[in-house]
Amino acid sequence: MSTDSTTTDDAFPTDRPAVVTCGLPYANGDLHIGHLRGYIGADAFSRALETLGQETAYVSGSDMHGTPVAVNAEEEGVSPEEFAMEWHEQYEETFPKFNVDFDNYGHTHDETNTELTQEIVRTLDDEGYIYEKEIQVAYDPDADQYLPDRYVEGTCPYCGAKARGDECDEGCQRHLEPGEVEDPTSTITGNAAEYRDRTHKFFEVSEFADFLTEFLDGLEGTSNARNQPRQWIEEGLQDWCLTRDMEWGIDYPNGDSETTEDIVLYVWVDAPVEYIASTKQYADRVGTDEYDWERVWKEDGDIVHVIGRDIIQHHTIFWPAMLEGAGYNKPRAVAATGFITINGKGLSTSRNRAIWAKEYLAEGFHPDLLRYYLTTTGGLQQDVDFSWDAFQEKVNGELVGTVGNFWYRSLLFAYRNYEGTPEADVSEEVTERIEGAIGQTREAVNDYSLRGIGQAATQLAQFGNEYIQRNEPWKLTDDDPEQAAQVIRDCVQIAKAVGVLLDPIAPDKAQALWEQLGEDGDVADAHLEDALESPPRNFDEPGELFEKIEDDRVAELNEKLEERVAAAGDDDESDADEETESDDTASDESAAMADEDEDEDAATGDLEPLLEERIGFEDFQELDIRVGRIESAEGIEGADDLAKLEVDIGFETRQVVAGIKQLHDLDELPGEKCILLANMEPAELFGVESNGMILAAGDEADLLTTHDDAVVGEKVQ
Repeated sequence: MSTDSTTTDDAFPTDRPAVVTCGLPYANGDLHIGHLRGYIGADAFSRALETLGQETAYVSGSDMHGTPVAVNAEEEGVSPEEFAMEWHEQYEETFPKFNVDFDNYGHTHDETNTELTQEIVRTLDDEGYIYEKEIQVAYDPDADQYLPDRYVEGTCPYCGAKARGDECDEGCQRHLEPGEVEDPTSTITGNAAEYRDRTHKFFEVSEFADFLTEFLDGLEGTSNARNQPRQWIEEGLQDWCLTRDMEWGIDYPNGDSETTEDIVLYVWVDAPVEYIASTKQYADRVGTDEYDWERVWKEDGDIVHVIGRDIIQHHTIFWPAMLEGAGYNKPRAVAATGFITINGKGLSTSRNRAIWAKEYLAEGFHPDLLRYYLTTTGGLQQDVDFSWDAFQEKVNGELVGTVGNFWYRSLLFAYRNYEGTPEADVSEEVTERIEGAIGQTREAVNDYSLRGIGQAATQLAQFGNEYIQRNEPWKLTDDDPEQAAQVIRDCVQIAKAVGVLLDPIAPDKAQALWEQLGEDGDVADAHLEDALESPPRNFDEPGELFEKIEDDRVAELNEKLEERVAAAGDDDESDADEETESDDTASDESAAMADEDEDEDAATGDLEPLLEERIGFEDFQELDIRVGRIESAEGIEGADDLAKLEVDIGFETRQVVAGIKQLHDLDELPGEKCILLANMEPAELFGVESNGMILAAGDEADLLTTHDDAVVGEKVQ
């Protein structure tokens, strides 16, 4: 079982409306697969909720404001609105090509978002949560203007990494207030900037510390979204500057005073309000009888945010504090995805080391192949490496070899021998297996595990392949035709069930199967229980739904990527602008938890002395230590102490030999979390290969595990 979420008794589906959102795409550049991971993930989760029978809306919109838009628009000689709108329209065209089906897709500059943003800020002001404060703001004397956010670069005061305006995006990922960046430089002229006093509006976030602690205690989603913000609360929350010295943005309400005359609201004020605005626009379009946006946002609806790891602070500190202060409902879950790397290196748009959305489509690959790869490769909060080789392996192995192979061979045999579904009842074995897959899907949805949703479908198809191979109906058609019909009847039912379960991940392919089975309507309208409903009696000859990716195709794609990176001047020795930031706070949290768990009363006399020789951080980084889950454990014949374990580490299952046979009840180990050194050289012990090393403490082999709910495959750092 995945432990990505905080489980509650109030599991999905509920009798309340739900809304699923994804982090808003920033309207200033092309989309790549790093972006798509979040949008596809949120889409898949929204579809999965609907298969449970949950009333759900999936909404988002383009983030139109902020300094990057203003800077880029100025460079192109157009207005910020014109610049951002062009990208917004491109996103609207691109998302459907990846089967990302928003119920509403708006943008932050529209009237609905503007009105709601100003209303919320006005309420916060009326409730006494906003005050004025004189602060230092970077100023470029040569350009004769103040420098909000990305107009200024410098050094992060917390970790010393390069920082850009309002965020330490290459280091500790902290939000930075105006005046905090050290050694400021103007991005307009490249000259050193100076700090000048300026009056701005502040939101009193510090007043919400107790509320936010309680909010995080009940928050569902991924563990990083709960744990990372706790450090900021413990260190003392800083109040949040709500305004910026610029013209492009939403005016501060009641902006006729001298203080607010030349300022606009900070982009992170109006950006999340778009979640509400887009939900309202959807409800206005379909009618509140069909979907009640106010129940979602002002009463008791279920709000789920799927975001990137780099914006956790905004969604778990600032945003819920705003909602609480303005009297709105708070999120039920925040699920934060990891980053995407390319061939083991950080995704870098400046070096063209990226797989662009338009590039993927131009290569002619079906969007569901990428959807499957991005949602089922590792846990949601893990970093995922993309390579064309790994893409080929996953598509050929799981979609072509498992799912597609089972679909085609089963339906083709059924068509040729029975012209469709044989007239027989589904066996008890197959009924129970499908019911198990339905339960697995429900559990995965409530664990916010996209990988688990996909695995439920793929593993059911794998069972189908084993079932048909075990029963060999082609040998029974003459000797025992009744049994042959029974086997194929089971297989057609399994095929239908796989299609229903796979729909959230691969909707086009699931619909194609649905139609091959002769089913009416859309598989998207089916609920999980429909996986057990009988397919139509007759259907036509099926076609193969997945196509194998050949080696020469992959070689061609690799060559293209290498040429692009080389042309952009890639330098392996200098990756300063990689967009896959290291999560330093995760390391800090691990150390903090270790300190907290230390037994202060332990006697140290019997412990082995500490090694005097130290290793560098670089040496430690070379250790690939992962969270694993033991799937099976059995003793090795002839070995007194050794046991053979199968350990799931997210990306794959490893066979490991461990000296724990006499120290643990092996029957109780399956399902237990463990810590595995994954890049240990393989070894052979008593004729059994060991591919990794389980970490344990002391002579009693006390297995190391996780304190909270780190997902299987998560890296220990």
